[in-house]
Amino acid sequence: MEKRKMQVLAVSFTAAAFAVSVGFGVQGYVRAEDYRRQLDNGYRQAFTELTAAAGELDAALEKVTYATTPALFATLCAQAYATAQAAQSALGELPYGNVELEQTAAFFAKAGDYAMAMARGTNGEGVCTDENRETLRGLAAAAGELSATLQALQLQLDGGALHPEDVAAVEARLAAAAEDGGQITGGSAFQTVEADFPQVPTLIYDGPFSEHLSSRTPQMLEGLPQVTEEEARRAAAFAGLRAEVFTPTSDGAGNLPAWGFSALADGGELYVEITKQGGQVLQMLSSRPVGEAALSRKEGVEQAAAFLDAHGYQDMAPSYFLEGDGILTVHFAPVLDGVYCYPDLVKVGVALDNGDVVSFEAHGYLMNHGAREPAAPAVSADEAAERVDPSLTVLSRQLALIPTGGEYEVLCHEFKCQNADGGHVLVYVNAATGQQERILLLLEDENGTLVI
Repeated sequence: MEKRKMQVLAVSFTAAAFAVSVGFGVQGYVRAEDYRRQLDNGYRQAFTELTAAAGELDAALEKVTYATTPALFATLCAQAYATAQAAQSALGELPYGNVELEQTAAFFAKAGDYAMAMARGTNGEGVCTDENRETLRGLAAAAGELSATLQALQLQLDGGALHPEDVAAVEARLAAAAEDGGQITGGSAFQTVEADFPQVPTLIYDGPFSEHLSSRTPQMLEGLPQVTEEEARRAAAFAGLRAEVFTPTSDGAGNLPAWGFSALADGGELYVEITKQGGQVLQMLSSRPVGEAALSRKEGVEQAAAFLDAHGYQDMAPSYFLEGDGILTVHFAPVLDGVYCYPDLVKVGVALDNGDVVSFEAHGYLMNHGAREPAAPAVSADEAAERVDPSLTVLSRQLALIPTGGEYEVLCHEFKCQNADGGHVLVYVNAATGQQERILLLLEDENGTLVI
């Protein structure tokens, strides 16, 4: 009797356990379905926002082309920039947004930046030239075509003919493409947006997407001869090692073509890039492990400055620094007749365990450094100081050349200020016009200074 009772209890417990497991299984399935439904709804919402933003961008750009007064022109350009930003944000919510819709993402970035550049004015009066206006018409036409394509897909999505992919599906398809040598043979239905992308006008303006920047000649290398790979390897001795220990690893192109070399040193790998024109050091990076800090930040800055001086970089002044993983990275700018030339930044990383220079980057210096004759300021420092918000306390002032969005630079009075909360703000006032040119915030903590 007792044995039969135990058998019944065992069967009961087994049945209960099975019921519980089935319950958890059903519950898990329901949760998974609910999660997938939420993802699907989120992607649908993102695509709806993308379609709406593209339509709004089309309308905003078209309105800009009809504006003839500076105030309205600037307002409409700012609206176009805002809608382009909204489109980029919505695109970023789609699992395939920045991979399969690369042209679309690039278009929104370019159109938005160009509109903002026009809002600032290209002739000092807040209105644009006929050529700029024609470019805006071209951007509006492209935005219109893109909007029509997205609206057609939106109708299919709403009607159930299309379904947005989830992240897992996209990752699986891209992984398969990588195994096939990088060729994406299939894609989401939304890739039809890219298949017949509208023609976008060439952008020539003072901004990062200007076409002429791709062919810009580095100022520091102008007139210098081309070097062979062997000559470049000898130049890699800049890193403090014998040239023969370096092995060629890359052959870069672009507007700063460079040879890449690597060598084993101090328990890590040392990588150096030498420009093909002029044989100048573009960058250097060491992967050696950095131990516990033995140097102060002041000593690290001094080591970086001594390194630059020893390698021919004269009249360089430290700007700001960041510390991470035992490495102090200091940004230096050359000072010309009292003017800080920020477009020519050089970055030097010093290992605080022994003072070795473990990183060096001179892209800005090679692209922009050259003979300069800055015009005398038309606006005095005292006059410029009147443009600083009264709630800020000016701590220091100096003259500085700052880069514009493209290849140009502007002479400014730089005011380092303190706000009511004790934070620091940089205010730049144009030394020719007396107008505020730029405002930057200094985010300072125990790791250094971040400029935004």
